Amino acid sequence: MKKFFLPVILLATLLLASCMKPVENPTLASEQPPIFPDYIGVTIPVGMAPLDFNMVDDRIDLMDVVAKGSKGGELHVQGEFADFDIDDWHQLTARNEGGDIRITVSVLQDGKWTQYQDFPIHISRHPLTDYGITYRRIAPGYEVGGNIGIYQRDLHTFDESPILQESAVPGQCMNCHTANRASAHQFLLHLRGDKGGTVIQTDGKQTWLNTKTDSTKANFGYSYWHPSGNFLATSINSIHQSFFVGKDRRIEVYDTMSDVLVMDVRTNELLLCPLLQTTDWETYPVFSADGKTLYFCTSKPYNVPREYDKPQYSLCRIAFNPADGTFGTEVDTLLSAATLHRSFTFPRPSYDGRWLMYGVTDFGNFPVNHAEADLWLMDLQTGATRPLHEVNSPDVDSFHNWSTDSHWFVFSSRRGDGMYTHAYLAGIDDQGHATKPFLLPQRNPKKFYRLMLDSYNCPDFTQEKVQFDARKASRECLDNGRVQVKVKMR
Repeated sequence: MKKFFLPVILLATLLLASCMKPVENPTLASEQPPIFPDYIGVTIPVGMAPLDFNMVDDRIDLMDVVAKGSKGGELHVQGEFADFDIDDWHQLTARNEGGDIRITVSVLQDGKWTQYQDFPIHISRHPLTDYGITYRRIAPGYEVGGNIGIYQRDLHTFDESPILQESAVPGQCMNCHTANRASAHQFLLHLRGDKGGTVIQTDGKQTWLNTKTDSTKANFGYSYWHPSGNFLATSINSIHQSFFVGKDRRIEVYDTMSDVLVMDVRTNELLLCPLLQTTDWETYPVFSADGKTLYFCTSKPYNVPREYDKPQYSLCRIAFNPADGTFGTEVDTLLSAATLHRSFTFPRPSYDGRWLMYGVTDFGNFPVNHAEADLWLMDLQTGATRPLHEVNSPDVDSFHNWSTDSHWFVFSSRRGDGMYTHAYLAGIDDQGHATKPFLLPQRNPKKFYRLMLDSYNCPDFTQEKVQFDARKASRECLDNGRVQVKVKMR
């Protein structure tokens, strides 16, 4: 059979080429093609899922696309959209690592061809070794549950699969899934509702926790793993939402109280620190890459929702000793809301210890509902900080996370239509310069995003595909069996 393999492939290639309509006597346009998504000039890793795209104008009859590598290789596709074969695309990106792929687009409309100016897609030298991303899919505005789910997506193909859907735990809202440094072997998620709780999965073993105690005021809210896997930083929040009448603002999410604490995962004991449980509102705790610092955000309390636009959060840190689970004696303020008159939330340190990315809004602690929300980057070596102008848009940019090697990050943005948050990815170099973000690729993206009526919430990377027994989780959740956490007495 082997001696017929190459001739068959060659014959199939020739047949495919013969089916293509030749681009004859095209009018040369002076501009680059108006495409969706806007992949013009983006930078991607080798092996990324194909950057399929459509013309913005639905009235075209046919699209012809040639992708030619600066270091060799060429793809030629033709149809209603640019539909690249996954294996062929991977081979082309691998061959052109550190180089470019030049895209030539021609369209047939009303019997006439138009050829647009070429545009580049840059292929980074920094690989993306993670399997994919996880995210919650949820309607963009809601008061109670619905068709909510935690999903995972292979970044190298178009494959998406559910981790846990609302249908498995009816009536429960799920959120804030958190992996330890993008590890699929240690992660958690929280459920809200009458069967609510926190499930921690370590190497396939699920443990359901009741996280409220007599010494704490609420269940776990926003959580983050210590790099050792022995501790979990978390906030406890009383979260509320209010809805606006009018078109300029739809919803505001706010806390009426919040504290920060740490749990020893080995003993299910809560480690309390008076500096993190004050009358102020403390939230969004994260550990540094070396595990010796705990970053968090804090605001003076206000009479919300009446004063919904008053809270502004400072970015702070406190020392943490993982050897004995103790805290430092002083809180260091990195960015003062009182001085800078902005709100700083959702800090995320890169896993290599170099950068701290965070969100900036005019007020509040839930940036996904703030059109002015931007991403900023702090150099942890120098303390210098700046807005990521190369990434930010006029609409919401928020809820970001780092890839394992700290050269890529994912975030959610409403730059597309102002309603739905979608997942975008961007690269970052050793000097902290970010590349142009690109929308999560989909096959026939215009059709996909037109039909997708969910927002992508809290995207994060995962090194491998998450293996989660949803049926077991459903049984244990609905049976209401919980391990009660306790406060460690000192």
